[in-house]
Amino acid sequence: MKGKILLAAVFVATFALSRIPGLLPPDFSAAYAFAFCAGVYFRGATAWWLPLGTMLATDIGLNVYYTFHGIPVWDLSDIENLVFNYAAYAVLIFLGTRFRKQNSFFKLVGGGLFGAIMFYLITNTASWLFNPFHNPEYTKTLAGWIIALTKGTGGYPPTLDFFRNTLLGGGLFTALFAAAEKLTAESPADKTAGATEPNTEDEPEAKPEEAEA
Repeated sequence: MKGKILLAAVFVATFALSRIPGLLPPDFSAAYAFAFCAGVYFRGATAWWLPLGTMLATDIGLNVYYTFHGIPVWDLSDIENLVFNYAAYAVLIFLGTRFRKQNSFFKLVGGGLFGAIMFYLITNTASWLFNPFHNPEYTKTLAGWIIALTKGTGGYPPTLDFFRNTLLGGGLFTALFAAAEKLTAESPADKTAGATEPNTEDEPEAKPEEAEA
């Protein structure tokens, strides 16, 4: 139980620190790994409310921060975009529930990378389909969808640059979270479990000498 609480604290602290404005490149985030690994290492409602609740709290905090700095973030388009992100996070949590903590390290990292790819596809497809920011490039054609997945809207870096950071962040933080689980799961009792107990029984007593004839 203590190990689960410590692991949850590591997840939340790492994610919260990664959201400090300007600390990491755009889309190089712990969010994808947090959602995926929560599904892997926690069960029941905890797998859902821990990442989603933490994300919601940090999103509100960031929006307050940006509002104080004169950046509008409470527009309907921003809220719609946030809803798309949370839908993608829910998919990542569900993906994590299909894995087990006993899976190999490389399988878990692969799952985290796959989750990052899914997040990229879901959010960019939603941006193209619903177009909350009214980007003129996102025409409802195959070409418009490809632009949303590769080039993005004018005046911003290409979407593929964000995809690269999404993959790097997803893989790195999944590896860190998986390593943290291994460390927090081991306790002195776990390390000594199954060890052979020393033989403390007295050696058999020597047979009494035979009576003299």
